[in-house]
Amino acid sequence: MKERPETPSGLGGDATERVRRHLLGSIETKRRLLDECEPAILAAAALVTEALRAGGKLMICGNGGSAADSQHIAAEFVSTLDHAFPRPALPAIALTTDTSLLTANANDFGFEGVFERQVQALGRPGDVLMGISTSGESANVVRAMACARDRGIATLALTGGAGGRLVGLADVSVVVPSRSVQHIQEAHIAIGHLICELAERSLFPAGSASGGGSETPVA
Repeated sequence: MKERPETPSGLGGDATERVRRHLLGSIETKRRLLDECEPAILAAAALVTEALRAGGKLMICGNGGSAADSQHIAAEFVSTLDHAFPRPALPAIALTTDTSLLTANANDFGFEGVFERQVQALGRPGDVLMGISTSGESANVVRAMACARDRGIATLALTGGAGGRLVGLADVSVVVPSRSVQHIQEAHIAIGHLICELAERSLFPAGSASGGGSETPVA
């Protein structure tokens, strides 16, 4: 049996146990995600893939860590997920990045409308809005999703726990089976990576030698 490492001084006596507990909890969340949510992940990837194939774009929003996840996932679509699989850029926008726009909207209309306003300006039928909230209850994400539905924009929710209000507003929901915010966020990034990988492999099955090859996805 592998010996437990000694805890470095200054971290407290329970630091080693905290590391083990967190990582084992993360592993268990991912195991349950695979067992319980694989069909939902595949449905989410199909929703995004078909929108991109038809010329639509992916918009993503969330708060705090979920705002960072929004930007991370958008970057994977626009830049690249895997340098060993070069392909053309895919259209994805994080609605969390423009501080001038966010603060103007928050100041003029209230923080609950900061994403809704952008959906009104940028969203079109044929697009997908991905709303990320560990609780599914973030008011500004809920309003953005409701706005998207009213405008004929497909909706995808990444949530956790009981799912929250976002589930009722989403065409597809992936509800991470955990009540730990940290483990839900870790799972959301894994889901985002999977959606991007499945989309790019479907749209550009042969990749592109230069990364900028044919701009036309496979029909």
